Order: sequence, then structure tokens, then C-alpha cells
Amino acid sequence: MAKTASPKQQLFEQLALIGRALGHSARLELLDYLAQGEHSVEDLARAARLSVANTSKHLQQLRAAGLVDARRDGKYVRYTLADERLLDMLAAMRGIARTHLDTVRDLLASYLQGRDGLEPVPAHDLMRRARDGLVTVLDVRPAEEYAQGHIPGALNIPLERLRERIAELPVDRQIVAYCRGPWCVLSFDAVAGLRAAGFDARRLEDGLPEWRRAGLPVVRE
Repeated sequence: MAKTASPKQQLFEQLALIGRALGHSARLELLDYLAQGEHSVEDLARAARLSVANTSKHLQQLRAAGLVDARRDGKYVRYTLADERLLDMLAAMRGIARTHLDTVRDLLASYLQGRDGLEPVPAHDLMRRARDGLVTVLDVRPAEEYAQGHIPGALNIPLERLRERIAELPVDRQIVAYCRGPWCVLSFDAVAGLRAAGFDARRLEDGLPEWRRAGLPVVRE
């Protein structure tokens, strides 16, 4: 006769459901996109460069573990994070990986830090400087993500349109760019392009999800 698992063992098995749901790079990337706001399966598939069928399968696994919610919007199914505390968990995972995995440190040094050696602007410092009119805040995420939430007063110019719209930016103030989060390359590339064009440009220390999680104000359209 099979031995019945103890309540403690059953609880750990439920935790393991979450661990298994997080145990795939594609699902972690989908959570990173969902941290920006609600997305359809099709939007997520394009962003993550996956098939719609594969994206749907990953999302179903995340939903089964209670990590995302879904709602039907006409012919589309749209997903959101089920709990903002997921942002804390993902941040802790990034921190542990950065501390203990040599490959992560090497990738960060070559992929991100090699693009920008200047210290980023902390969130509360940006809040103060933006309130005092000392900086221009630039959101370089796609327009649909900007609409779902952005830093007050931020100008939205998606990275792929920055070169053609660069004349819209003031030349007499520092520009602070931000994007999806600490491992998102959009703001790094934006700052590099702005500096090459002669602008005084920095980037926000993290991204919009971390700003929101810190309790700082977010504007939604």
C-alpha cells in the first residue's frame, strides 16, 4: 500500500508546481513581458519569437501554477500577472543568479555593462529630478506597453523610432531612458544612440515594473 504523503510533503509538492512552472527560460521571458501589463497570446508570441501554439502551452502551465490570470476579449485571450509579488520573486532570482553563477556575471558584463559604464539613475532620484523639471524622462518601450502604465510625464518614443524622432527631445536637459527592467537592452541602446547624437543621456536603474512595485506613481491611459 502506498504511503500517504504528510501535509508538509503535500505543501512542498504544491510549491514544486510553481518551481516547475518557472523552470523554463521561455516562461520566465513571458513573465517579463507580462510584468509590463496585459498581453494577448499573439502579442506575447511575437515578442518572445515563439509560435502561438507554443506560447499558449507555456501560458497554460503558468496559469495552472497560479502565476498568471487570463480573460477572453472577443476572439483573443489576454493574460496578466496573477500577483505583483511575482516581481519580487523574479528580482530575487536575478540577484541570486548574479551572485552565484559565473555565466550570468559574464553575460551581464558583456551584454549590458559593456554598453554603458555609467551608473544608472536610482528611481527615487529620478522622481525628484523629474518633479523639479531637471530631466526629460524617456520611455522606449512599445506604445501599447506605455499605454498600460508609465512614469508620469514620460515621453514615449519606441526604440525603433528614436532616430527618426530624435528632434522631439530637448537638448538643454539630461534625458533618462527606461524600459522593461534590469535585463532589458532597450534603454541601453537608446542611451548609446542619444550620446552618439550629442545628448546628455542616462538610464533608469531598473524598469517600469520595479518602479511600480516600489510604490512610485504610474500613469495609465
